[in-house]
Amino acid sequence: MQRIRPFVAVFLTGLIMTPAGLAQEVTSALASSKPEVPLAPGTGFINSFTRNFRQPEIAPAYLGNSPRLESLIRAGNLYLSLEDAIAVALENNLDIELSRYGPQIAQADYLRAKAGGLLRGVPTAVRAGATSALSQAGGSGGQGTGGGGGAGLGGTSDAGGTVITQTGVAVPNLDPVFFFASTLGHSSRPQANTITTGRTALVFDSRSWQSGYQQSFLTGTTVSLGWNNSNVRTNNPLNDLNPNTSSNIQMQLTQRLLQGFGLAVNNRNIRVAQNNLRVSDLVFKQQVMTTIAGVVNLYWDLVSFNEDFKVRKQAVDVAVKFYEDNKKQVEIGTLAPIEIVRAEARVAQAQQDLTNAETSLMQQETILKNALSRTGVASPTIADARVIPTDALTQPRHDTIDGLKDLVDRALAQRPDLQQAQIQMDNTKIGIAGSRSQLLPSLDLNASFQNNALTGTINDVTLPGGGLPNRNPDPYFIGGYGNALAQLFRRNFPDYSVGFQLNIPINNRTARADYIRDQLQYRQQQLTFQRQVNDMRVNVQNALTALIQAKARYEAAVKERQLQEQTLDAENKKYALGASTAFQVVQTQRDLAQAQASEVAALANYSRARVQLDLNTASILEKYGVDIVDARSGKSPRPVASNQR
Repeated sequence: MQRIRPFVAVFLTGLIMTPAGLAQEVTSALASSKPEVPLAPGTGFINSFTRNFRQPEIAPAYLGNSPRLESLIRAGNLYLSLEDAIAVALENNLDIELSRYGPQIAQADYLRAKAGGLLRGVPTAVRAGATSALSQAGGSGGQGTGGGGGAGLGGTSDAGGTVITQTGVAVPNLDPVFFFASTLGHSSRPQANTITTGRTALVFDSRSWQSGYQQSFLTGTTVSLGWNNSNVRTNNPLNDLNPNTSSNIQMQLTQRLLQGFGLAVNNRNIRVAQNNLRVSDLVFKQQVMTTIAGVVNLYWDLVSFNEDFKVRKQAVDVAVKFYEDNKKQVEIGTLAPIEIVRAEARVAQAQQDLTNAETSLMQQETILKNALSRTGVASPTIADARVIPTDALTQPRHDTIDGLKDLVDRALAQRPDLQQAQIQMDNTKIGIAGSRSQLLPSLDLNASFQNNALTGTINDVTLPGGGLPNRNPDPYFIGGYGNALAQLFRRNFPDYSVGFQLNIPINNRTARADYIRDQLQYRQQQLTFQRQVNDMRVNVQNALTALIQAKARYEAAVKERQLQEQTLDAENKKYALGASTAFQVVQTQRDLAQAQASEVAALANYSRARVQLDLNTASILEKYGVDIVDARSGKSPRPVASNQR
């Protein structure tokens, strides 16, 4: 028990020296991310100390759908409003769910930086939304609505992998370290001269233990405190003390005075990691914006496909009725048989158009269901359900368009990709501090303070011939381990030393090259940011122009449809009076069907242009009432709109 006590004392001292907040670092760093990242459970002193050495418990990825999606299905149909589509997307869309892990990764990177570790990078990729059925088929045939849900704000690179790079002065390890070592040894040293000791070999049994604590600080200071003990028993009869225990307590301090000095140099990774927390939030916001824009486009395209299907079905009904009327007239001999062939050809063409519209509609339903479900269409309930949109396309006459200057100002203030670019420039400027410090010579101040102690018992080993040598040990050194501790804390045998170490690289080429490269990279980022701003202005102006053009096309399509309705009515009257032919009537019917389809397509194109403008000005979340806090939680507070109808 006497031999174990020093080890226990050292271990408990190390526990006391451990900072109280160390065990809570991980918890505090990850507490703000959603969903929560629980850590190793346990309370109490031992659990609080050991939890930092146990693996954190990370919740598995949830692959199920929220109850909202199933609640919208009634009688085998998925009744879906635009609000429901947005709410379901916030809860189930996989792109948004993937992006939710970005802030958590940034929190882990921030925790790493606070310990002095290098940064691994945060994900910045934004996935475009799904495209509509006609876009995937190349936009041929049907109503030709063209685009789909794949609108975006421009790509950003993905830094989600392990990217551990750093130039400039190395950041100190900021996590305190407690260390303990113990050694048991036995050594035999043969002696060439046995006259003095009378021994052919000196035998030593030793026990040593060392413990200590080391801490580095952002000022470039490193402090270490060590406690070293050694107990030796020997067969040498000439030692006055045997066994004897030597002990010392030492404190060493190193301060960097030129290279690596200062908070701006040593906390740069922490500041970059803090900025990356904002970057990850902006990336998540950008992903939500892109996904919501895609879902809105998919929904309005589905509505337009439904309207186009109705138009095509109506065209089939009109063609069939015209065919039946012609057939009766041929039977009574008032019409030539060739007119039946023409009418029948029109029925076949109309049925083909109807089939194309129906298949496009079914494809669009599948694409939309896949965007709203974490399991896609793997669920038979979801796969077999027909999607019934409950909202109608917004008429352009109810829409207001702001001026170009207001739109550009809004985009400059709100677009997350521009804010990310600004933060990346700030990160580069922060990193330049390390390269600038690397240019300086290395000048370190070293100071050491040590207290020494020696204690033991009077040697009772006899000489080879018998008897004891004449011993005269200082009584001050006779005693147990408590005597050694008393000497240490009374500082009876102190050592002091102060010095410096200066290293001057002759050419310093690596440091110069890193500094030049970092400065050039910052210049490139400035130019890239200006290009992004210029592109943003062009994109906003183009989106505004496209919206104005889409509105004009819709108004022209409405006018064209009205004129075709009047033309068909007049042509039918002329045909009834014998002043027109069946060919002219069929041609007019076809023109009317095309005009109706063009009107639906024009209205869908206008809705898509409106979404693109809202996306380019970063106002889409505000327009559709999406709270980014709700999006981050993955639970939409909106009631099920379709069930209230």
